[in-house]
Amino acid sequence: MPTSRRSFIKWSAAAGGAIGFGALPDIAWSTPRAARARAPLDILILGGTGFTGPQQVEYAIARGHRVTLFNRNTRRPDYFKGKVEQLVGDLNGDVSALKGRSFDVVIDNPTTAPAWVRNAAQHLAGHTKHYIFISTQDVYADDSRVWADETDKLRPLPAGLDPYTLVQTEISRNYGPLKARAEQEVEKQYPGINTIIRPGLIVGPLDRTDRFTYWPVRIDRGGDVLAPGRPTDPAQIIDVRDMAEWMIRLAENRVFGAFNAMGPRGLYTMADLLYGIKGITTAGAQFIWVPASFLAEQKVSQWRNMPVWFSPDGARAGISAKSNDRAIANGLTFRPVAVTASDTLAWHRTRPEAEQQALADGKTAGISAAREAEVLAAWKAKNDKS
Repeated sequence: MPTSRRSFIKWSAAAGGAIGFGALPDIAWSTPRAARARAPLDILILGGTGFTGPQQVEYAIARGHRVTLFNRNTRRPDYFKGKVEQLVGDLNGDVSALKGRSFDVVIDNPTTAPAWVRNAAQHLAGHTKHYIFISTQDVYADDSRVWADETDKLRPLPAGLDPYTLVQTEISRNYGPLKARAEQEVEKQYPGINTIIRPGLIVGPLDRTDRFTYWPVRIDRGGDVLAPGRPTDPAQIIDVRDMAEWMIRLAENRVFGAFNAMGPRGLYTMADLLYGIKGITTAGAQFIWVPASFLAEQKVSQWRNMPVWFSPDGARAGISAKSNDRAIANGLTFRPVAVTASDTLAWHRTRPEAEQQALADGKTAGISAAREAEVLAAWKAKNDKS
């Protein structure tokens, strides 16, 4: 059996018919055996029912903290009912539910537009001791810089773009610059008491983008696996649980400043990633490493068709090679990729059939089996001629 029977049964029982965004598996599976914190905190989480939020909620509760959620309560209505207090509102609209409330910590998961920070700050500025904002590595201006740290230059907004009067298409097109501008708004509203988290690729159970899930699913199928570039090409990911739990610990210890949140420690390669995933299966996958130049000829794209991977030889050489020294020095830890892969694969098997098929067809991430076979055949033919 490709994954352990115990892991699969645990996930199958936990999922209990979860469908899309409508429900989550009972995520007791991910509730850590955490010691109680020294002192309970009142934590407000903006969002909280998507990908990162549920992990934060479960860990915070396990540590003995009191949690309040503020969101539209539409994605997974009242999912944490009985565990948390639910406030209903919209960061881009009505935030009146925050009026008159005070919290030890605010964790801002969903904000992209600076206006959302400013809108909530009407009621939160001066009423929290700590504001934690999830940003992104896309804020950095130069993707070619290897081992960029938190002091590197950030992306400016395009000339003429008003960050406070945006439509959704402008938000999507200017994600990195808007996150950088939102960081500035956080500093303005919460000077000296803010923490900025700049993650790379966040992975693990509940991630519907499939940008990591592709690999455990594909490797578990066995056979010849198209592997991009060179085995030594860098790769960086962060398990959503590692990030979420670390954020709660930062809150407990009142750690301020900006942090790159990606891992693992030191140089990590595509070979480390793929062979680490292979270790959870008995499918006998064999990696066929195909150079970036040939993949480009075959119109197999970095990141989209070959998830996680960017060629280290181009303008995006630094995307998978950021410095995480500061985060590690402040307590960020990483579970083995085998654990992430095993849990992600088990979760994937609980998803609706349509979502599983979309990944198999290469519609969400990666490439289909048929297209992969075509590329591998073309690569073999090229080598046979030479």
